[in-house]
Amino acid sequence: MKKSLFLYLFIIAVLMNIFTYKYFTTKTESELNTMSKSVKKVNDSIAMLKTKLDDSDYFSLENNDRAQNYLSQNNLPAFEDKVKQSLLAFNDDAAGNKYVDQPKMGEQKFIINRIKILNHRWIIADYSNGSLWGEVLIKYFVNEDGTISFETIDSYLYTLDLN
Repeated sequence: MKKSLFLYLFIIAVLMNIFTYKYFTTKTESELNTMSKSVKKVNDSIAMLKTKLDDSDYFSLENNDRAQNYLSQNNLPAFEDKVKQSLLAFNDDAAGNKYVDQPKMGEQKFIINRIKILNHRWIIADYSNGSLWGEVLIKYFVNEDGTISFETIDSYLYTLDLN
């Protein structure tokens, strides 16, 4: 009786090991399959976002070789920073930035918040006075003495929609 008990326990232990091995191998394969699908989704999303970013950055100085050649700048980030700082310096005026093409309304002055340099000649900027927002297209010039001069092409002030 003792021998048959050990035989039954041995058979049960072998069966449990077989079932445990099968369970963990299928679980691992399932996890690898799920993970590979997730990685594929993430890679597809990254590729889609990269395409969107490339499309949105099409009109930018850093991606426009012709504009860079026209400017003949060795240090493009420093040049962009110089242009941005030159334009933002006009925010300190008591009447607001004169290139937003909007007079001071109420107590708050209009100042430029964000700037994107489109190419060797144009800038698009976002401006506000805290309650009203707008956008402006500005033409800029690099003078022979290295200073930057600006000219407003057009601006748009968004109206409040109270509905």
